[in-house]
Amino acid sequence: MHTWIKNLPGLLNLFLQSHCPLCQRATSQEFCQNCTRQLQKCQLKDSISLWQEPIPVFCWGEYSGPVKRAIAAMKYENQPQIARPLGQWLGEAWLLNSPSRDSRPVVVPIPLHASKQKQRKYNQAALIAQSFCEITGLKLKLNGLARVRETEAQFGLSVSKRQKNLDKAFDIGQVFRRHPPNVPVLLVDDIYTTGATARSAVQTLRQYGIVVLGLVAVATTVKDG
Repeated sequence: MHTWIKNLPGLLNLFLQSHCPLCQRATSQEFCQNCTRQLQKCQLKDSISLWQEPIPVFCWGEYSGPVKRAIAAMKYENQPQIARPLGQWLGEAWLLNSPSRDSRPVVVPIPLHASKQKQRKYNQAALIAQSFCEITGLKLKLNGLARVRETEAQFGLSVSKRQKNLDKAFDIGQVFRRHPPNVPVLLVDDIYTTGATARSAVQTLRQYGIVVLGLVAVATTVKDG
């Protein structure tokens, strides 16, 4: 066998490698091994510390350091592939630590407004939800919710302004308008901060008699419950 044929797998791997979006090292995965280790160090020891009424929240990691950088790259630097491992880790944590093991909710990502999605070309929460559902086996409804009012970016707003900014920002999507779910909804988002987005989305669903189990998010700024 010719030497080049023996080396073909290695040559293909080299050709297929891209660059880690966080450090620019060559990698065949979404992140290089070093950045993956740094990201996984941010995983919370207690994912269910915020799982309490009125809106139970389950989070994978702390929104700081490499996780904050990864989410920023995913949203603002055209790196949608970052959603796959983040959703996978969130799904694995849910399988191990789910506070509602007997429940089989339908998964609904927090939507972007149409103009924002057109600009970004993807909804990072939807991509995270797809990966999350691949791991958990839960059913995904991409259009369960719709964002019907364009809002300001939440970053930098006070708690009261965040809530006002999201007032009546959502409506149920056509899929739920035609066929309301007969199981609870589990919302998915990238970040959980003050809870303004979650409250607005939950209020909208509950107005239509739809039961909400809670929200799962990749990361949170909240230190404890």
